[in-house]
Order: sequence, then C-alpha cells, then structure tokens
Amino acid sequence: MSGNAPGSRIAVYPGTFDPITLGHMDIIRRGTHLVDKLVIGVTTNPSKSPMFSVDERLAMVRREVADIANVEVVSFDSLLMDFAKSQGAIAILRGLRAVADFEYEYQMAGMNQKLNDQIETVFLMADVSLQPIASNLVKEIARYGGPIDKFVTPSVAADVAAKLS
Repeated sequence: MSGNAPGSRIAVYPGTFDPITLGHMDIIRRGTHLVDKLVIGVTTNPSKSPMFSVDERLAMVRREVADIANVEVVSFDSLLMDFAKSQGAIAILRGLRAVADFEYEYQMAGMNQKLNDQIETVFLMADVSLQPIASNLVKEIARYGGPIDKFVTPSVAADVAAKLS
C-alpha cells in the first residue's frame, strides 16, 4: 500500500520482530481494524542482539502479513516519533503482555508525547493465550532444542531452525 489518502488514519507498530511471534500477529491483526493503514516498523535495537538481520526480519514479517490488506512493512533506524511523523501516523500501536510491559511502555509513551504530542500511543492487551510469548524466550527455547511451534508460525519456526543449524 503506498500513498496516504487525505484523512486516512495511519498507525505505526514498531518492534524488532526477532522473530515475529503469534503475539505480534495478534496485535497486528487486531490493530488493522482500528486504522486505515498499519505500518509495521522493523527496527534495530542496540540493547538487543538480534538473531536475524534487518533484511531477514523484513522478509519474514512481510511473508507473515502478506494476507492482510492494509499493512505496510518498512525498516527504520531513527527516533520512533520521527519515523511515525514521516509515515503520516496519528498513533503508535503497542502490545502489552504484563505489568512489567506496562511500566516500560508507560514511560516510553510519556517521553514520546513530549517529543510529539500530535501522535497518540494506543495500547492493546495481548490475547490471554498469547501473553507469555516473547521473542527472546522463543529464541532461548529454540537454542536449547525446545519446540517453538506454539509461539510462532510453522514458517517462522523453520526460519529459526535454519538460523540455528
């Protein structure tokens, strides 16, 4: 989807997506019902050591969301609020799993509001059955040979297995 129609409601869903999980997919699918266009921003995070390169994560996320019409997947390496503004976003979409997520996200939302008070942060609670899923735990389970098929799609599980072999 390219070009933004006047008055269209665009949100950005940022993350490292290393790898993209069923929890991410739940937030993406639900988020697309709230806006005209959801831009998934795949970013680097200096505090994390990714398993997949940005290009690999872009390809993975694009493959996983290929059946969702109003989604665009792009990479960014800048302040989130600068990226959101460049996309014409009115909102940042964030998923919450637990109280610890809320504390971090609350602080980030406050800082982001100080940077640009024209862009709202919208929180979606993860589906109860998906709340424990975290990319770093998926990678840890996989590194020790554990099954990750309850946390990611079969194609993502295959990507992780190939990366570890």
